[in-house]
Amino acid sequence: MPSHLSADRPAAQPPGRGSVDALISQTRRLKGDMNAVRRDAHSGDDTDPQERWQRALYDLALHQLEDLDAHLAQLREGPPPAPEAADEEPADESLLSRVGSAEWNLLTDEASWSGELYRILGRATTAPPLTLDELPSVVLEEDRPRLTAMVTDCLVDAKPIDGEFRVVRPDGEVRTVHMMGEPVLDADGSTASMWAVLRDVSALRRSQQAVSETRDSLQRHRQRTRTEQRVAVELQEAVLPPWRGSLRLPCEGPGTLDLAAHYLPASVDALVGGDWYDALELTGGDTLLSVGDLTGHGPAATSHMATLLGAVRGMAMAGTQPGQLMALLNQMLDATVQPTLGSALCCRYRPATRTLVWAQAGHPAPLLFRDGTGRRLDPPDGVLLGATSGASYGQAEETLQVGDLLVLHTDGLVPRRGGATATPRLLDLGPRLAGARTAQDCVRTVVEEFGAGEREDDACVLVAKVTS
Repeated sequence: MPSHLSADRPAAQPPGRGSVDALISQTRRLKGDMNAVRRDAHSGDDTDPQERWQRALYDLALHQLEDLDAHLAQLREGPPPAPEAADEEPADESLLSRVGSAEWNLLTDEASWSGELYRILGRATTAPPLTLDELPSVVLEEDRPRLTAMVTDCLVDAKPIDGEFRVVRPDGEVRTVHMMGEPVLDADGSTASMWAVLRDVSALRRSQQAVSETRDSLQRHRQRTRTEQRVAVELQEAVLPPWRGSLRLPCEGPGTLDLAAHYLPASVDALVGGDWYDALELTGGDTLLSVGDLTGHGPAATSHMATLLGAVRGMAMAGTQPGQLMALLNQMLDATVQPTLGSALCCRYRPATRTLVWAQAGHPAPLLFRDGTGRRLDPPDGVLLGATSGASYGQAEETLQVGDLLVLHTDGLVPRRGGATATPRLLDLGPRLAGARTAQDCVRTVVEEFGAGEREDDACVLVAKVTS
């Protein structure tokens, strides 16, 4: 090719081979480190937007390091010889074939292309190189004005070329080409020719597009998660009992319960789950106590919880006993369009006799503390709600005494990974709970014990203390 230098500009000295080898070694070490980090960071969860975004960034960084490695190797070895025919591309096209060069002589209207440029554009080397007037014919129509403007600025105003455009190869494949070039000045300062280096950056742009798309997907996912969290929290706050602190039921008469409860959100999952607690004075003076946990998180789980809790309240108010109430809840879940599993505990307390009648559906049994010692009540039969059609549920009865303390909870108080339950730790709190003056003080003790650790699920705790 003719010289790419103007008459008044000295030629730059090529770098020493040793210095280029050192750069190549550094680049390859960095590639190895990047590959190792990429493998360690990959969890295998292709559905997580955060995981996809990180993987796309790693791929983009590796693309750029591979390009740098290839260009340094080309700088060390010099340009490869032109192929005999452009349609004889290697089966595994290397990054070295992505950089081509060209010069257009304005005085003779001749063009000179390197073999790599033929390969980038998919043209046979037996065909003459395209002139500057012919070059737009292989460029995508919407990109032609950009190319024309770059070439015009270079030839008329002697501005360097630095821009991209897309070309259409004879086989119909579209590739993105980055072009850098300068005018070559004649002795009188006029433009005699224009030279350029053209690089196929299609793979790099695809990687950048993947990063952009996964970033946008991650942002949409975060926005959707925040919206779902807000909706779920608002729905939960609207459904759970509005009382804060302690509550006394019934308000008058013997057998009064001092009640307090607390909701502990999950430490890992940002979305609200389907846990609930409830206390309600029923027709005839009885008191309803219930806790439960539906599978899932977010608005769907909270909506199902609201429906179930409404059914519990309605059936209890109508006089349905706990065992029959559980059977009807199971039947209701079995009939829903979206299958849902849940555990629940329902107690009906009769203050006149201080009698607790209760039933459970795959749920931790109530804990009864008396004189500083706790025990787990023997649970009647009962499977998870929604697990099987036509399930029957047993019913148990316990007589309470003044000063007795009942603790009802859902099973998210401790992590599930180790298979541990909260019952042993709660029973160990017996002496501390015995020294608590109110139900609210008991709840604080439980929260202090379980609130600091990481939980995989939401949890509720409800404490009832017999005061008279």
